[in-house]
Amino acid sequence: MSSFNELDPSTRTELEAAAFRRLLKHLDNNKDVQNIDLMILADFCRNCLSKWLVTAADEQGETLDYDAAREYVYGMPYSEWKELYQPPATAEQKAAWEAHHAKKKAAK
Repeated sequence: MSSFNELDPSTRTELEAAAFRRLLKHLDNNKDVQNIDLMILADFCRNCLSKWLVTAADEQGETLDYDAAREYVYGMPYSEWKELYQPPATAEQKAAWEAHHAKKKAAK
């Protein structure tokens, strides 16, 4: 049995890409999990994934539009997803986000 780091680079890239696609499918199947909840618990959200794709493209010498990246991550235009699946943040979510953000800032 090989460790992940012992796999050839091509195989590792294929496995990483497959895991990323599975993460996107998981998020798509769990639209009730709001971005603010992801940010509070994991310090990233669907928009972060979109930004990371844009950055990865840039690092490879490619240009990827942020809105196009978000459409890929959300499976539809962001404005449509937001209208269909993103209710306004609750007071509790906002308070939890502020507490998380303050804790993160204090740790720097």
